[in-house]
Amino acid sequence: MKTNDYIVFIIYLIVVSTYGYWIYSRKKKAAADSKDFFLAEGSLTWWAIGASLIASNISAEQFIGMSGSGFAMGLAIASYEWMAAVTLIVVAVFFLPIYLKNKIYTMPQFLAQRFSPLVATIMAVFWLLVYIFVNLTSILYLGALAVNTITDFGFTTCVIGLSVFAVIITLGGMKVIGFTDVIQVLVLVLGGLATTYLALELVAQKLSGGDIWTALAYVKENASDHFHMVLNKGQMMMPDGKGGTEDAYQKLPGLAVLIGAMWIANLNYWGCNQYITQRALGADLPTARSGLLFASFLKLLMPVIVVLPGIAAFVLYKNGFFQSEMMTTIQIGDESKEVLRSDRAYPVLLNLLPTGLKGLSFAALTAAIVASLAGKANSISTIFTLDLYKKYFKKDASEKHLVNVGKVAIIVAMLIAIVMAPQLSRFDQAFQFIQDFTGLISPGVVAIFLLGMFWKRANGLAALLAALATLPLGIGFNEWLPNIPFLHRMGYVFLILVALMVITSLLQPKKENENHIEVDLSAFRVGKRFGVGMLLVLGVIAALYVAFW
Repeated sequence: MKTNDYIVFIIYLIVVSTYGYWIYSRKKKAAADSKDFFLAEGSLTWWAIGASLIASNISAEQFIGMSGSGFAMGLAIASYEWMAAVTLIVVAVFFLPIYLKNKIYTMPQFLAQRFSPLVATIMAVFWLLVYIFVNLTSILYLGALAVNTITDFGFTTCVIGLSVFAVIITLGGMKVIGFTDVIQVLVLVLGGLATTYLALELVAQKLSGGDIWTALAYVKENASDHFHMVLNKGQMMMPDGKGGTEDAYQKLPGLAVLIGAMWIANLNYWGCNQYITQRALGADLPTARSGLLFASFLKLLMPVIVVLPGIAAFVLYKNGFFQSEMMTTIQIGDESKEVLRSDRAYPVLLNLLPTGLKGLSFAALTAAIVASLAGKANSISTIFTLDLYKKYFKKDASEKHLVNVGKVAIIVAMLIAIVMAPQLSRFDQAFQFIQDFTGLISPGVVAIFLLGMFWKRANGLAALLAALATLPLGIGFNEWLPNIPFLHRMGYVFLILVALMVITSLLQPKKENENHIEVDLSAFRVGKRFGVGMLLVLGVIAALYVAFW
């Protein structure tokens, strides 16, 4: 990067830091309040909730990982984004009313209130392990990898720098995270669109001629196999990061992205995930719903920012550009081997941007990384403090003490991620690594939450058995059926766990008013504005799947 790029980046840092401090000073309470620190109770507007959802979700794993998957398998990977837009609407209509009616502040709290404290504790530990060792670590690794690729800073320096910036924002509490995320989303959208524009402009200059629309048509024509949303077996072969190829169907198996287990992955992430739902739990229902609908609209745009650059990079690579930059050396036994590394696509594109715009795109990438790190660290802190520390270590802790414990938990979680991040260098397509790993517990989480919300007969023993069986079943299916796509394996585990819960619940004597939550069916009705927005989102997604089937 040149001097002007660093100037643009420093302006971004100053604006975010100044705005964050202003929010903290303006909205801080005289006395420490744990719900205010963790949830920003009543403070976040619908646009702040929606922006914060996207800023926390879109990170290096999307910019780097999804662009890498776009390079390797094409537009099909956008199903994670466009189906997420549908899932956000489902969560807004059916999940949020239940959470808010029952004053749920954490996901383990829901499990304790609906089933038993033991189920809540088991799942709280599961969530903490996944949030720290998979999500937080992968965000930090991919972010540092990208920053290291486009700057002169070393990988370790990048890891520490991103961590420190994220910790500073996180220590301000959810209000600071939520409102600074509005700036972060604006920067990441503008910077992401700039990268997409320049990627297509590069195609126009080097290959197609004409403007970016001509370049887009050229990309579609010369990578036609990369423009299918629903893949069949053998339709798309992609690099496996080991010098060979693999069938993309293993990652995105046909109709499973529409009517199969991708729903499990999405409902787990958007509806049963402290990291995401935390943004809406401190608001009233109309505000929370509007925030999720806003996030749903933003989701429609994300593949243009994070997938299309990867496809453009594939076309450029296929025509002989930056081929050496896309290669990396791996060790296979006693031999070193040069292999194609898909995850290098986005950082390589950033290096080709002109001065100034590279700084903007770098700021966008950093905004996405820092926002996700801050959101994840805050959720880790919330679950640890409210669901473990307060419950088992100090039940009579003061509000100030809980806030201080939460701040210590943030720092400790980030230190663990700093130590673990370099270990992810062994994986190609890190986005898929995240999906595969979280897929081990997603079926159990969704089964427990769905039956807990919508079937009164489900009991604590059934939920406990499902929680205990989730990980062994997931690992077992990975061992027994390694050649079956992981989404299918998730689906099989989900069906088994649902059957286990139903049978267990029916075998137990029915007890009236045991650990039930309140469900107000009238709360599922939505207003006219939300209904119009919902239909618009669903119509656009239907049109996209028809166009790129």
